[in-house]
Amino acid sequence: MGYSAGDAILDDEYNTFVASTSDPFGYNHFAGAGAGVYGLNQSSIATVAAGDAIAASSWNALFTGMDNIANHTNVSITASSVSAGDAIAIRSALVANLASLAAAVAAGSTSATALDTAAVGSSTSASTWNGSATIERSVTFANSATMRAFFNGGGSIRIDPSVVTGIDGLKDDVFNDLTTTAIGNLDFGAHATTRSGSGETLTTNGLANGFHDISTSYVTLIKLTSDNSGYTSNTVEIFAKLNAAPATATVVTIKMVATDAAGDDTFTSGNTSGVAVNPNEAPKIVLALIEEFPDDSQGLAADIRSASNTQVSNSVS
Repeated sequence: MGYSAGDAILDDEYNTFVASTSDPFGYNHFAGAGAGVYGLNQSSIATVAAGDAIAASSWNALFTGMDNIANHTNVSITASSVSAGDAIAIRSALVANLASLAAAVAAGSTSATALDTAAVGSSTSASTWNGSATIERSVTFANSATMRAFFNGGGSIRIDPSVVTGIDGLKDDVFNDLTTTAIGNLDFGAHATTRSGSGETLTTNGLANGFHDISTSYVTLIKLTSDNSGYTSNTVEIFAKLNAAPATATVVTIKMVATDAAGDDTFTSGNTSGVAVNPNEAPKIVLALIEEFPDDSQGLAADIRSASNTQVSNSVS
């Protein structure tokens, strides 16, 4: 792209704007199926044949596409339409505009606001427990391009852990504090995971991990240890893994493991008033997943969503 204002734009230069797969990236690489951190799975724009005049319709296809991606990512650009017969000289900001859009997509469209939410499954442990409780749930996408576009477009898998309280005494409070209060909403995004809650002891901090950072082995996103007196050996840990490397993955699986290593001796035969029948039991745990998906309200051709979800495992000991 070594030209300056006033130069005529050649067919191969136009094709670079559209289809370059190396830096500086063309529109199709960051807006089409793409690869890696690039790609929103939108329709690709056709290139022109060598020696052909570049029609206004070709320019408008590129500019319209750029405007659509700019609207979704909330990046300011100067793309505009042209009419048949216009003299097409270098648009001074075109290369910078393409670079800005590519960078926004590569970062996971962190300024996108065209996002909606939908539940993608919830599991509750079958019983109370006093050893450990584990739940795994997976979310599947139609293909790797859709999954990549979901995260590149600002989408995330929201992990919403909780417990069924009101059953088992003080351990209800311990695990409610660890899940609902301290973890809150855990949003697994393109390059990082964000935590809305606070409190408890942060034992393992894996919040720097997102979709593009993990693969087929479980990675800890967060592990919290209780700071409640008498229960400082109790923990909740959230993991994530893919079914392949990010380039070809179609499934993300989330695992929640709650561990109860603490006893509870508050119950005695002479002290039954207001005391749970078995205060040593920990409450049922709940793993709910929600997709925060890129929607079509600000430029995308359609919502980018998962295809299905399922429970992988659910056990207590």
